[in-house]
Amino acid sequence: MSKFLTISELSKKINLINTSTKRPLNHILRYWEKEFKQIRPKKINNRRYYSEKQVEIVRLIKFLLKSKGMTVSGVKNILDTNINKLDDYNSHSLKAQYYKTNLKEKSKSILNRIKKIKNYGKKNSS
Repeated sequence: MSKFLTISELSKKINLINTSTKRPLNHILRYWEKEFKQIRPKKINNRRYYSEKQVEIVRLIKFLLKSKGMTVSGVKNILDTNINKLDDYNSHSLKAQYYKTNLKEKSKSILNRIKKIKNYGKKNSS
């Protein structure tokens, strides 16, 4: 069974967080829902729940908008025409860049966890 995320959990997972207040920027996800037909969370009791597939789509949208500096209409064109299906094997494609960035973020996260575990296991020498 796949896990569903609430809008706040998704905001935290993709790092859409206000740096000063540390609160999730849920309004951005709600705006993207209106703009991109590919984002359609399940609504139960007026709460949004995102599937794993939806999370990947949101991550791709965030990458294209924030990291690549594309416009909303540019990202819509890419998602609508499925342009990435044509260049999946091209190492310079947008999707390849997205996956590289995603892997780097996951690797950093894993390395940080390993450091914490190593430091936690050491005796305090002070």
